[in-house]
Amino acid sequence: METFFRSIDIRWSDLDPNFHVLHSKYYDFGAYARISFLTENGLSMPELMKHGIGPILFREECVFRRELRFGDPVFVDLSLKKITGDYSRWTMEHRLWKNSETLAAVITVDGAWLNTTTRKLAGLPAEFHALFNEAPKTDDFHIY
Repeated sequence: METFFRSIDIRWSDLDPNFHVLHSKYYDFGAYARISFLTENGLSMPELMKHGIGPILFREECVFRRELRFGDPVFVDLSLKKITGDYSRWTMEHRLWKNSETLAAVITVDGAWLNTTTRKLAGLPAEFHALFNEAPKTDDFHIY
């Protein structure tokens, strides 16, 4: 898979008192891209529930580069930055693009899979390893 991105519609409720997108909404846009990626590639909510796992985040960081405003065309992409050899932990990067050409923000998240019954870290079922093997990768992608 070469790229994965989602178009974002900025709503009035996404704005702060300065009339640009509220900082916390950038994180929501990244989460939307992650869940869309998983769902559209077979790892939907029912599948997660069937396997008793769910994604969790350890760290979420955003570097803001340009303002986003109401009416701006915005796209958010997803790339895998690193993953453990057993697919249990991962780092993803999202870039938010304004007008398809201006980098507005870079979001980096470190995550893992949680067993929803034991509340302990879990592995990703082997049937979903291909999803991460085929995911778009950053230029500095590595397995750790």
